[in-house]
This record gives sequence, C-alpha cells and structure tokens, in this order.
Amino acid sequence: MEPEKEFSPQESLDLIRTMISKTKDSFADNTFYFLFWGWLVFGCCIASYVLKVWVHYPNHFYIWWLMPLGGIVSWIYGSSQAKKERVKSFVDEALDYVWLAVAMAFMVLVLVNVVGGQNWQTAFTYYILLYAISTFITGSLIRFKPLVIGGLINFLLAVVSVRFGYDNQLLIGAVAILISYIIPGHLLRGRLQKNKYKHA
Repeated sequence: MEPEKEFSPQESLDLIRTMISKTKDSFADNTFYFLFWGWLVFGCCIASYVLKVWVHYPNHFYIWWLMPLGGIVSWIYGSSQAKKERVKSFVDEALDYVWLAVAMAFMVLVLVNVVGGQNWQTAFTYYILLYAISTFITGSLIRFKPLVIGGLINFLLAVVSVRFGYDNQLLIGAVAILISYIIPGHLLRGRLQKNKYKHA
C-alpha cells in the first residue's frame, strides 16, 4: 500500500478553493430552484396585492394555492436531477440540509398560521427572515456575494416589515424575494454560462 500523501498548507488551501469553486458551479447549475420559486412567489405576492387592494376580491388568497403545485414541480425536477450521478462534496450536503430545514420551517409556519385562525398579519416577517437565513448561509458557503448581500438586506427587511400591515408586507415580500432569489439566481446562472463558454 502506498503511503497517504501529506499536503502542504498551500496545497490544502488550493484544494479547498477548488472544492468551493466546483460546488459553486454545481450549485449554479441548479439555479432552477432559485428562479422557479423566486418568480413564483414574486408573482403571487404582486397578484395577491392587486386582487386584495385594487380589485377588492375577497378570496385573493386563493393565488397561494400555486405553492403546493410549485412543490410538485420541484419534486419532479429534483427526481430527474437525482438520476444524474454526481459526487457530492461536504458543502453540497450541507446545502441540502439547509434547504430541507428551510422548506420544513416554511411548512410549519403555514400550519401555525392556519391552526392559529389564519392570523397572517405578520407572516411575511417570518418568511423574509427565512429567505435571509437560507440565502446568507448558501452565499457564504459557496462564496457568492450577491446571495450574501441579498440575505443581509432581507434581515433588515424582516425588521422593517413589522411596521407595516399585511397589504404592504406583500410588497415588501416581493422586494425581498427579488433581492435574495431572483437577482442572485440570474447572476449565478450567468456565471455558470460564462464558465461553460470559457471551457468550450
């Protein structure tokens, strides 16, 4: 048996940087979730605001039934992606657990609001807080500043949103998802396409 190779401090740093770079690229290849959920939630926020405030439609909240449909679409996409074999790094697995925890937290908050008599007045404060936590951690792990910045801004938006009623929280939620999901998602996808073009 050959003795294990000992890495110098510089080689260890280079290896870590390479792993982070590969994780960033593989995560960029999965920006479907950021862009799909980003645009879906953004659209629902705006549509719900228009239906409630401008149209005065009493059942404006029906638009949010698109969320379970979005979950089905994500599950189908995720199942198809899982069939493509790819070695996962520690960072990849950490990100999987982060987003699984966030998804469960969203479901718990919805159940809490429903069981609590549909008290949605401060719901978006907590949703925005979850956007902040998930994108800040993800951006930090893959060293992608737009996600980190989006997460930090969402922490501030979560605090600001408490000062407003549900109607305006819908608009703040739209801004939050635009900053933390949609813009970083498009930038991350652009980075991947640029890298593919370089290596073509």
